[in-house]
Amino acid sequence: MKKILFPTDFSKASLNAFKYALELAHSCDAEIITLHVYEFPPIDQGADFGIAPYLMETYNILEMSSFENFKGQVPILRAIAAAQGKSDIRISNVLKEGDLVSNILQIIKEENIEYVVMSTKGATGLEAIFLGTVTAKVMIATKAIVLGIPESAVFEPISRIGFATHFKEDEKKALKRVIAIADNFKARVDCIYVKAPGEKVNEVVIADWEHNFKDKVTFNIIENKNIEAAILDFIAANGINMLAMFNHRHGFFESLFHESRTKKMAYHTHIPLMALHDNG
Repeated sequence: MKKILFPTDFSKASLNAFKYALELAHSCDAEIITLHVYEFPPIDQGADFGIAPYLMETYNILEMSSFENFKGQVPILRAIAAAQGKSDIRISNVLKEGDLVSNILQIIKEENIEYVVMSTKGATGLEAIFLGTVTAKVMIATKAIVLGIPESAVFEPISRIGFATHFKEDEKKALKRVIAIADNFKARVDCIYVKAPGEKVNEVVIADWEHNFKDKVTFNIIENKNIEAAILDFIAANGINMLAMFNHRHGFFESLFHESRTKKMAYHTHIPLMALHDNG
């Protein structure tokens, strides 16, 4: 059985993202592993050794508090599953101490996780990442398929998936995975290719893609000097409710996360973003 990892802090945004995890689990016959991570405050290495017992007591209290909070929140997740009509989905729960990203990556490896579904929050400052630093790090670091759910997302069944492409050969495998996911959702797939004004397209390459994915994908070629704006306009005009992208390292995918280059991307944060890798 496939496995979906759902990291959660039990915030409103996270509980909303859980609806998408349930929908994905239902569509592909998967189980969900929920993960809640807490961190101990750092120890001052220069502190008086005599305060160590008090620190241990504080840590014990924090650990117990985290456990009680986790135990109290689990029924809420099950109630959401019941409300979605998905009480039959197998859900297990894991509580870990330490760094959130490290724990996520470790569980992905240990449990052979195929999908990660997590809520996203915007950040501020020089290193602002509009999808949230944790989600961006996970998307880039793991080979699992990661579905980032913006906190402003309003849940609706996935009916149309957009796949941003450059018609590169290594994107074909990713598109096949998107098609398989779309079939599970009973959704349509739209390939979105944005070319610069006056740029010539390789008709042979496009014909090859159309032949390989005949009757599975609608191909859309858009002329616009601003790739991000063109994709967003297409999303808004065509009812796309999930955007899938292939992760080219140090390429367009990562550029989407940086706020300085994606100010116009902000208004699309109401739809989920699916990140795929070359072996996904």
